[in-house]
Amino acid sequence: MAGPMFRAAPVRIRVPATSANVGPGFDACALALGLYDDVVVQVAETGLDIQVAGEGSDKVPSGERHLIVKTMRKTFAALGGQPRGLALRCANRIPHGRGLGSSAAAIVAGVVAARALVVGGADRLDDDGVLQLASSIEGHPDNVAACLLGGYTIAWYEAARVRVLRLDVDAAIVPVVFVPTTQVATSKARKLLPAQVPFADAALVAGRAALLTAALTSRPDLLLPATEDRLHQVYRAPAMPRTATLVERLRAEGIPATVSGAGPSVLALCTATTAEDVAASAPRGWVAHRLETAADGAHLLAL
Repeated sequence: MAGPMFRAAPVRIRVPATSANVGPGFDACALALGLYDDVVVQVAETGLDIQVAGEGSDKVPSGERHLIVKTMRKTFAALGGQPRGLALRCANRIPHGRGLGSSAAAIVAGVVAARALVVGGADRLDDDGVLQLASSIEGHPDNVAACLLGGYTIAWYEAARVRVLRLDVDAAIVPVVFVPTTQVATSKARKLLPAQVPFADAALVAGRAALLTAALTSRPDLLLPATEDRLHQVYRAPAMPRTATLVERLRAEGIPATVSGAGPSVLALCTATTAEDVAASAPRGWVAHRLETAADGAHLLAL
């Protein structure tokens, strides 16, 4: 395959936050949320110019270590060659290290942007190729799938390839996300998970995960039992006790609440009549965001 030709014009990508697991759907289920990062990338004559504003602007690695740049390099390699230089501008709104898919958003933005900068990029790397590449870089497909496709996604592996089912979320559901000031690394949270769980807990989670899809798409009245989990949240609770306390309090009040991703943020699945009061109940040190589910995943925007 001959080396790629690059577009001179910049491209702008918008990517949504995501909340994975959604209670019992560990490493499989995720929701796209109406909180977005915007990325503008242009091929330059030489060098690498990065400017970041918003969330994580003072902490994200610079230069070739920047996650979007690393992802673009891998994508360009898959497309046949590297550009001479790059100019990257990031407007970040998705909190970092809070269980809202910031790394998946960066990876998806990098893959989609790199493909868009290559003439005929979609012929060299189709949509399934984007999913496979982004999932391999992230290490698991749940957040990536929802970020790419929007809505509610169920991701799984089949014959060593990622497969995804995307569904629309019931319009009555209003997500409220509680975000603390503290962070928890996904790698740290994953190390707390046991190698085995009791059979009774596994059976309960299987039933709740099946119920979750019905509840999110057509029966929001069943969200409280559908978001019950015994597979991962209880084991991670010691690392984020304030998160566990908030989830327990909301669920005791009848609000379907779960740890968002690996935490420490909390996702509450409300209705239009309950969302305002639920958001107003945020404990000290937490910020509540009343959001929408994002029907659209990653997409190009006009400049």
